[in-house]
Amino acid sequence: MTAPSLERKALDMRRGACPALSAPMMTGDGLLARIALIDAISPGQLAELCRLAQRHGNGILDISARGNLQARGLTEISAPMLDTEVRALNLPLREGLAVEVPPFAGLDETEIVDPRPVAEAIRQAARGIEGLAPKMCLVVDGHGRLRLSHLLADIRLVAVRSGENICWKLMLGGPETTGKICGVFDDADAIATAISLLQKLAAMGNKARGSDLANGLPVNADAQPSISPFGLFALSNGFHAIGLGPAFGQAKAENLIALCYEAERLGIKSLKPALDHSLLFFGTHEACKALATFAGRAGFITSSADPRGHIAACPGSPACTSATIATHAIASEAAAECADLLDGSFKLHVTGCPKGCAHPEPSALTLCGTADGISLIGRGKAAKPPFASISFANTSASLRRIADLVRIERREGENSAACLARLGTDRLAAAVTSGRP
Repeated sequence: MTAPSLERKALDMRRGACPALSAPMMTGDGLLARIALIDAISPGQLAELCRLAQRHGNGILDISARGNLQARGLTEISAPMLDTEVRALNLPLREGLAVEVPPFAGLDETEIVDPRPVAEAIRQAARGIEGLAPKMCLVVDGHGRLRLSHLLADIRLVAVRSGENICWKLMLGGPETTGKICGVFDDADAIATAISLLQKLAAMGNKARGSDLANGLPVNADAQPSISPFGLFALSNGFHAIGLGPAFGQAKAENLIALCYEAERLGIKSLKPALDHSLLFFGTHEACKALATFAGRAGFITSSADPRGHIAACPGSPACTSATIATHAIASEAAAECADLLDGSFKLHVTGCPKGCAHPEPSALTLCGTADGISLIGRGKAAKPPFASISFANTSASLRRIADLVRIERREGENSAACLARLGTDRLAAAVTSGRP
């Protein structure tokens, strides 16, 4: 088999700027507008957003990997109307620079410190900085249970203990596992340093990212893996949260409205769109369990054991003009047929093109759509040269052969990601081409 050509126009290969509520982006099914929130909203407010998505778009909503809502299928006429009507709801909309905190900030007894005051101070101080990259992002993490360590960040502040003091480790670029350590600071110096770095990046131009300032800095060596947001969590003051999500981060408005109505009926007052395409509903233990039962029957992901939660799939064709494959159909078959492979140790990346928008970091295994079929990439990003190329018709069979090989070869105590890495791409390619594990 020969590797397909990955040559594309430079414009096609860029992941592009973030769509915004007031600056939607054209996709295959119309304009897409992002509704970014900085705090919780009520189930009734989410239901109203869904109704607006039906009225002005095609009624399909995404929940992004970073927990942003996206309304699809807008037109040049309807997009400004959506903007106006969403703003009239007086929601806690994010304006300007993305400064993100974990969804349980201030409610998590395990976190070292509530990160919200530092995040808000940075958000306010950065208002006058212009010329930053469109996707510039800061993370301020109190080092609690449900963290943002796997998400990319230009600048990341993570709470650490230094003797009896609480400080902030500042890192530049990438997820926490590969971020470069810039220093450890108290609150005031952490805020001042973050603002100084943003000013430097603005002076370098709107393509500069945090990693551009990281040359020569040491790599963070003690990052902890993230945990799944799906499932039941006990929080402070008797609160609980249930993490739910639509398969592959996309839902019909009517299904989300029904979920919101049930949440209201159960007495749940607030929710947050959150990391990994999830929705976190906050309420009593009984209400959260009851909502999970309702959501499971409606087809939502309700548990970290659901294999669909271990797949990163972009909208695919026809929703995206760059995509060449129906990613959600492939992902659904993979979840149904290869659940043993999807053990949570890695994200199976299914992408419609080499841009890899759904999972910008390397994955243990990626299926990438091309003009000629599907490329299989091991331990890399979607644009990396493949170890094998297959036809659309052979996708499920090829992935099953890889899953069977891992099942046969997995050592005691070894997870799927470690087994895939040990086997190497030559063994994986041989399994795919030979027709047997």
